[in-house]
Amino acid sequence: MATRSKPTIPRPLSTTEGFLLGGVAACVAVTFSNPAEVAKTRLQLQGELVKGGGEKVYRNVFDVFAKTWRNEGIRGIQRGLPAAYAYQILLNGSRLGFYEPIRRSTNQLVGLSAEEQSAATSVCAGMASGAVGAVLGNPLFLVKARMQAYSPALPVGTQHYYKSSWDALKTIYRRERFRGLVRGVDAAILRTSMGSSVQLPTYNWTKNQLVSRGVLPAHSIWTYLASSSVSGVCVLVMMQPADTALTRMYNQPTTQLANGKTVGKLYKNPLDCLWKTITTEGPLALYKGSTAHFLRIAPHTIITLTANDIIIGLYKRLRRGTVA
Repeated sequence: MATRSKPTIPRPLSTTEGFLLGGVAACVAVTFSNPAEVAKTRLQLQGELVKGGGEKVYRNVFDVFAKTWRNEGIRGIQRGLPAAYAYQILLNGSRLGFYEPIRRSTNQLVGLSAEEQSAATSVCAGMASGAVGAVLGNPLFLVKARMQAYSPALPVGTQHYYKSSWDALKTIYRRERFRGLVRGVDAAILRTSMGSSVQLPTYNWTKNQLVSRGVLPAHSIWTYLASSSVSGVCVLVMMQPADTALTRMYNQPTTQLANGKTVGKLYKNPLDCLWKTITTEGPLALYKGSTAHFLRIAPHTIITLTANDIIIGLYKRLRRGTVA
C-alpha cells in the first residue's frame, strides 16, 4: 500500500530575506513618491519661525511642483533620490523585515500564539522595528532632507549645498564628526515609531477584515490596494507633527560652541522645535505640507506594501521552483 506523503510546510522568511525584500519594495515606491517628498520638505520649511508664517514662496504643493520643474527640471523634482533609495533599504528593510520576527517573539513572550494578530503586540512590533530603521537610516534621512530643501532658484529655510549624497556624508562628518551624522535621531525615532506603530498593524487588520468577511479574495491586487490606502491615511494622521519637527531639526543651521561642541542654532530637541513652531507660527504650522505629505505617503504606502506582498509571493514561488 502506497504511503501518502505529508504536504511540506513552507519555511517562513528569514529576517535577512524579509529585510532585503522589504528594501526592494520600498525602493520601487520611493521612485514615485520622492517628488511629493521634495514638495513636503520645502513647504514645512517655508516661513520657519516667522510670526504669521511670513511671505509665501510656494502657495501649495502643486505650486511647488510647477515652480521646481520650471526652475530646476527633473533634477529638482527628484532631488535627494539616491539618498532616499539607501534610506528606504535601511528603514523599510528594517520595518518590514523585523516586524514579523518581533511580533512573533512578543506574542510568545506574553503567552499568545505566534500567528495570532494582537493589536497590542502588533503596535509594539511596529514601533520597535521602525525605531531600528530610524537609527540605521538617520544619516541618510539627514542628507536627503537637506538636499531636498536646497533650491538655487527659490530657496526656503537654511540652504545646504552638496555635490552628491556621498559628498554630503563626508562634509557633515568632516565638520561635526559622528555627532553630525546622528543629528536629529531622537526626532527620527519619534517620527518613525509613530508611523510604524500603525502602518503594518492597520494594513494587516484591514486585509484580514476584507478577506475574513468575504469582501475581497486574499491575493487580489484590490485587497492589497485597499489595505494599503487605509494604512497610509493612519500613518499620515499619526506622523505629521513629528515629521515637521524632524525636517526642521535636520535642516537647521549649526554653530560651534567654545568647547568644540556643534549644536543647532534654532532648536535643542524635537519638543523644543514643536513648542517654538506652535508659539511662533500657530498650531496649524505643524501640518504645513500635509497635502504634499498625503500625496507622498498614500502612494508610497500603497506601492511599498503591495509590492512587498507581490515580491514576497514571487520570491517564495522562485524558492519552491514553481514559477513558470
